[in-house]
Order: sequence, then C-alpha cells, then structure tokens
Amino acid sequence: MELQDRVAVVTGAGSGIGRAIALRYAREGCAVGIADLDLASATSAAAEIEAAGGRAMAVRMDVADEGAVSAGVDAIAERFGRLDVMVANAGIQIVHPVEDFPYEEFRKVVDIHLGGSFLLTKACVRHMYPQRSGALIYMGSVHSHEASALKSAYVAAKHGILGLCRTMAKEGGKHGVRSNIICPGFVRTPLVEKQIPEQARDLGISEEEVVKSVMLGRTVDGEFTTIADVADVALFLASFRSNALTGQSIVPSHGWHMG
Repeated sequence: MELQDRVAVVTGAGSGIGRAIALRYAREGCAVGIADLDLASATSAAAEIEAAGGRAMAVRMDVADEGAVSAGVDAIAERFGRLDVMVANAGIQIVHPVEDFPYEEFRKVVDIHLGGSFLLTKACVRHMYPQRSGALIYMGSVHSHEASALKSAYVAAKHGILGLCRTMAKEGGKHGVRSNIICPGFVRTPLVEKQIPEQARDLGISEEEVVKSVMLGRTVDGEFTTIADVADVALFLASFRSNALTGQSIVPSHGWHMG
C-alpha cells in the first residue's frame, strides 16, 4: 500500500473532495485525522474508514481559529504517534460583484481558505520538521491561476494559497518537507451546485448556460473534473518517493488551464 504507516490530517474531510481524499488515503494504509467544522460528518467519515478496517480520528475544527487548529493537529499526532501528510482542503464559496460584496463575507472566504491553510501549515510543520519529513498539500483551484467574474474573494484566496505553497517549498526544503498544490477545475460538489443558480442570477443567464459556458466552456471536452480525479492527485503527491517534486501546481481541469 502506498501510504502504509503514514498519518495524515485532512481538513474539510467530512464531505466532498476532502472525504474522498481521506477514504483514498485510508485504503492505502494511512491513518487519517478527519477534521471538519461539522463534527457529525467528520465522525461519519471516520466510522466509514474504521468499518473498512482502517484507522481514523474525527476532530471538530474551525480552520479560522488558531487554537482549534493547533489543538486538533496535536491531538491527531498524539493519537497516531506522528504526522506525515497535511491536506488543507476546507473552503467555502460566496459570489458577488465587487461593488455588492460585503466586506465581512469577503474576509470570511479569505480567512477560511488562505488563513486556514496558513494556520494548518503552522501547526503541522511543528511535527514534520523534527522528523525531517512530510508532505504539505494545498487545495487550490484553476482560480489559483485564472480569474472569474463574481469571485474576487475566492480568486484572491486561491492565488494566495499558491504563493503560500511555493513559500513553504522554500522554507520546508531544508527540513525534508515538500509542498505542492492541487488546482482542480470545476468539480460537481455541493459547493459548485450552489454556485450555478447564484451565477445564473448575477450574470443574467440560464443555469444550463452557466454550466456549459462559464464552468466548462474552456475545457477540451466539456466535462467536469471528478472527486476521484482529485483524490488520485492527492495520493500521488502524498506518496511521491522523494522531495524532487515540490513547489508545483498540479491542474486536473480537462485542459481548462494549461501551464
């Protein structure tokens, strides 16, 4: 198994992409800390892993709260004896034109995505640096590289996470810790489903046109990226055999962004 005897923490792992990554890691022998603001969903994911013979621990974590992040990461490392992989996946989406974007909502998006990634990194490297190994994996987006209308907060946050990832490749290298970012195209999660009517309303077009033109118009085949696609990349980055691959952005997007 690719991650035998490794330990990972995955935020936003109670549902969606985070849950798929956690389940995939567990199938590969990894003990997984399931961190989520919704403890019930985290507990459900952990129970699914344990029912299949894996090891998991559910932790309620508000990624915008430094104390909660530090305590949660420490509890996972104490339970399983070490920490090898971090996946900073927690996120939300709020869309508005800039002129109508309430600042408190802009800050909320940035605090959860970028602030949460920073706080999780800070907590995890305290465990990784002394053991001189670890993999930091960030959940970016095609919007780490590209902009879209109505998404000023999300695009700014995802660009920021790309910068954080690259900075950690520089800082972590001397400690044996690599840092990479996954930048998916649109994945049909509840977060994306919520955006379809919102963007239709704000852009004055049909929901079908949002999907066809706004979300998938620049792909090579008009297809959504899948949760399984993203989990495959997360496994690849967590299990890579050396620190040769660091500071890199992997973009599973059906060709939406190439570079």
